[in-house]
Amino acid sequence: MLAHLSIHNYAIVEHLDLELDAGMTVITGETGAGKSIMLDALGLALGDRADSGAVRPGADKADILASFDLTAIPEAQAWLAARDLEREGPCILRRVITAEGRSRAYINGAPCPQADLRALGELLIDVHSQHEHQSLLKNDTQRRLLDEYAGASDLARQVRLAAQRWRQTRQELERRCSAGDEQRARQQLLSYQLEELENLALGDHELEELEEEHKALANAEHLLGNCRQVIDLCSENDAGNVLSALTASLQRLTSLQAQPGPLGEAIGLLASAQIQIEEAVGELNRFLDHFDVDPQRQQSIEERLDAIYSLARKHRVQPHELIPLQQRLLDELTGLSADDETLERLDRELAAYARHYQEKAEELGGLRRQAAKRLSMAVEQQMQRLGMPGGRFAIELHPSASSEPHPQGLEQLEFLVSANPGQPLKPLAKVASGGELSRISLAIQVITAQTSRTPTLVFDEVDVGIGGPTAEVVGQLLRQLGRHGQVLTVTHLPQVAAQGHRHLFVHKARGVDETRTAVTRLEGDPRIEELARMLGGLELTEESLAHARRMIGSVQV
Repeated sequence: MLAHLSIHNYAIVEHLDLELDAGMTVITGETGAGKSIMLDALGLALGDRADSGAVRPGADKADILASFDLTAIPEAQAWLAARDLEREGPCILRRVITAEGRSRAYINGAPCPQADLRALGELLIDVHSQHEHQSLLKNDTQRRLLDEYAGASDLARQVRLAAQRWRQTRQELERRCSAGDEQRARQQLLSYQLEELENLALGDHELEELEEEHKALANAEHLLGNCRQVIDLCSENDAGNVLSALTASLQRLTSLQAQPGPLGEAIGLLASAQIQIEEAVGELNRFLDHFDVDPQRQQSIEERLDAIYSLARKHRVQPHELIPLQQRLLDELTGLSADDETLERLDRELAAYARHYQEKAEELGGLRRQAAKRLSMAVEQQMQRLGMPGGRFAIELHPSASSEPHPQGLEQLEFLVSANPGQPLKPLAKVASGGELSRISLAIQVITAQTSRTPTLVFDEVDVGIGGPTAEVVGQLLRQLGRHGQVLTVTHLPQVAAQGHRHLFVHKARGVDETRTAVTRLEGDPRIEELARMLGGLELTEESLAHARRMIGSVQV
């Protein structure tokens, strides 16, 4: 509830501090004293538009601060927590307007956009007047009141969540499907490329082995020729060869009778060379005997290598990168196949969310239709009591134009009213008379007060155009509302003022050079005198004072 309102240099208010309590607080005073100025200032703290004319003449800025107790307002607590604006103690909304027309807004000391003040304010206070910010004219407020009256707030939340999940799933499905053609083309290409690589069936070390073997086969003729030449030079050339030369050399040296030490060493080395040459010739002959030149094998290897090189050029990679490429393509294709499975899953989820939404929305629609009849009848009864005999009230429910799950359910609703007999039902927002609109709003609030989440209700001149017994009924209804929360009422009728739990009197304090607004809390005799003044004018008589006492004494606790 609103616990404290502080106003500095706003309009004709120089300085004003109000401590407010639960229950019904009535605000009365002289014409032009500034009763509505207090509510206008409160509206600025709740995010209303402002201009430089709001600043008191001679001041450089207007400063308005509203302090709220959020103990019983979990929605507001959650709103603040979601934006890291919560704090211990009361929640403080502040608005500063400079003489140049600039405006600054604060929530718990943190600068914030004006829209945030307005959003939070709608959770704290509902203002009923002829002003533009009366929330009861909004379809969202009407729907919320009906759902609360029907005891279907939690079901309405489930419907909103189901519609939200359906919309999010559809967006994800559409996003993935939008790339479907491109994805399918990619899948076809990957499948074809993988088929080529799988048909190639390249082994882990096959390329290196083939290249070595191909090199050996390509050099076979040259290798064989060299081997034969070496054999010929070493042992088979009739004109002279290495072995015959060694044999002749050994014969000459060993034929000598005397063989000094160095000569014996030379003979040993020549004999060893002869043995090694004979062994080398033997190895060469064995190599030639077992070497098999297969032209068909060479052709087969060349064809295999050509297939490998061609596929590597096609994919613009080195031949040895073909095996890693095959694994990458396989991984990508697997991922795309998983995307297909995701599309199928999303499609199933979308259908499931649609069924869940339909089930919950139909249940909500049934509760709304039942509650709409009860609420309409109850509001009509209150309208008769509030000076609108023959007035009618109805809640129209008609199917939503959207074929898709809508967060608000399967139907749209609107409050319709006819304030006078013979007039057709019209939307509440099109009621011509501000006084009638305030009284109809009062009737609705009285009926829904038990379930409304807004803890503070403000009624600005709801008694315009009424009097007598109707005025007393209005006062009784406002007091009844005050039992369930906090009600602030600006009134000029003593029948209404007498019903208040507390009474604030707004008056002008005139100085030598200026006039300012002051507020006094009335109790006891001063309150009786104010009621008597409202009954009979400036002159207080014994009759008016006695009447005022009777009015206060007859108020039901």
